[in-house]
Amino acid sequence: MKAWTLAGKRALITGGSKGIGLAAADEFLALGAQVLIVARGEAELARVVGERAGAGLPIDGVAADVGTANGLQTIVDAVRYRWDALDVLVNNAGTNIRRPTVEYSTEQARQILDTNFLSAFELSRLLHPLLCRGAGPTVINVASVAGMLDVGSGTPYAASKAAMIQLTRNLAGEWARDAIRVNAVSPWYTETPLAAPVLQDPVRLDRIVQRTPLARIATADEVAAAIAFLAMDKASYITGANLVVDGGMTIKGL
Repeated sequence: MKAWTLAGKRALITGGSKGIGLAAADEFLALGAQVLIVARGEAELARVVGERAGAGLPIDGVAADVGTANGLQTIVDAVRYRWDALDVLVNNAGTNIRRPTVEYSTEQARQILDTNFLSAFELSRLLHPLLCRGAGPTVINVASVAGMLDVGSGTPYAASKAAMIQLTRNLAGEWARDAIRVNAVSPWYTETPLAAPVLQDPVRLDRIVQRTPLARIATADEVAAAIAFLAMDKASYITGANLVVDGGMTIKGL
């Protein structure tokens, strides 16, 4: 019987120095995985990695911007330097700018799409050879219910998350022959730095809670638990799925 563990797994997590990415890194470490996290902020990355490595945990970090070609190559080189195979890729890095659609510049829209969607596409593609050599390899894309419904998140963000969900389905079908599972996790509002500007507004927070059957905001740990489950060999027959972690919000539709 397969165990509830990630022991021996080699995992790359983008956007791993805070929020859902950091919670996922901690969950993976607790379950026995070796973890490489990616973040843009070097000081924060060094602090996060230093605290955990100092406690004897198998974690390392690479400072890179997933929204740039140079950043993506830096990440791929870092993975190849450390490991000859990759078992888990978590495409979690994300950004957002909230405003009416007509007020976005092309550069702002491109920044969101490059960071959220294109980075997931490119890292999946570039790391495919290492995933093929992995043990029970899997890709997990952190999407959002914003890619499923209009939740007022901003058009480029919503489009990027919808693209990640469809990327998940397409890769799951194409890479099944390589025994690579590909799934998505779609959270609703979660206690993270990215969501903080919204959740700090009492009126908007109340509206979100009222729309959620469980009547509260998710913690990053709750989303991380879903990511960790999909990474386990226990989930070996799950591919092409979009695991919605939303406190029941989407059962109410719009």
